Amino acid sequence: PPGQILSPLLLLLLVPCPAAPCSPQPNATRFVCTEPTLSTFPSGLPPTTLAISVEFTALATMVPTALAGLPRLRELHLSSNRLAALPETLLRPVPTLRVLDLTNNLLTTLPADIFATTRHLQHLVLRENRLRALKPAWFRHLPRLLWLDLGDNALTEVPPEVFHPLGSLRSLDLSHNRLVSLVPGVLAGLRALERLDLEGNRLGTLSPATFAPTPALRLLFLQDNQLQALPAGIFVPLRHLSVLDLARNRLRALELPPRPPGPVLDLDISGNPWDCRCQLVALLRRVTPRLTATRDTVCASPPRLRGQEVAAVVQAGDTGC
Repeated sequence: PPGQILSPLLLLLLVPCPAAPCSPQPNATRFVCTEPTLSTFPSGLPPTTLAISVEFTALATMVPTALAGLPRLRELHLSSNRLAALPETLLRPVPTLRVLDLTNNLLTTLPADIFATTRHLQHLVLRENRLRALKPAWFRHLPRLLWLDLGDNALTEVPPEVFHPLGSLRSLDLSHNRLVSLVPGVLAGLRALERLDLEGNRLGTLSPATFAPTPALRLLFLQDNQLQALPAGIFVPLRHLSVLDLARNRLRALELPPRPPGPVLDLDISGNPWDCRCQLVALLRRVTPRLTATRDTVCASPPRLRGQEVAAVVQAGDTGC
């Protein structure tokens, strides 16, 4: 009967309308949005907001006033979006920002003064973008920065002393770029640095004083480069080194830091064509590192030792030294 059939219009009125995707909540301190169709940065966030995560969306642009009215913001996570550029004044309304994560966007560069007012920034992640060059101006106003991740970009060089203002930096990641060499002074000013990742570049040589400015270094990753030789004494300044990865280079001879008074050095030298004569054997016996990936750490010469594991040769002591 007609009286028992609801009209289509009435049915639409009775169905509750879904809230707009990623709607801000009043007085909230955190805002999270992972809506794939989102293309505009949400507006109307309350001034109580401390952390924002807008990730895995279609966000391609940010207006200069996107963060206006958020004076307490501490964390901004914008990873896995489609951002190709950022306005120079974007961060001016958020001087208390501590964490900025821009992983996996389309950034080829940044405005020179984008960090001019973020002196409290501690973690800056620019990983998996398309950065081709570093601007010294980016780092001039970041005295409290502890963590800088520039991995997986298209950097071909690092300007000398570009990191000099970063006296508090503990971790620097330059892995998986296109670095062929490191100019002298590239690590100048990084006396607090404890972790340096240079994995997966195209480094063929290193200067003898490369690591002199970083005496606090504890973890050093140089695997998957094209190193053919190490300058004598290159690791001597690194008396606190606990992890050294030189795997999959083209090294025949080894350099190591002095034997530390503390924990044993974890050392990966696999995938290199080692010359297992007296010099290598004597060095490994003196420093006594903990070799990892021993099955892939084999001798290439002399002929009578070719294919044998380096660890076994050192332990056997039958090299004629």
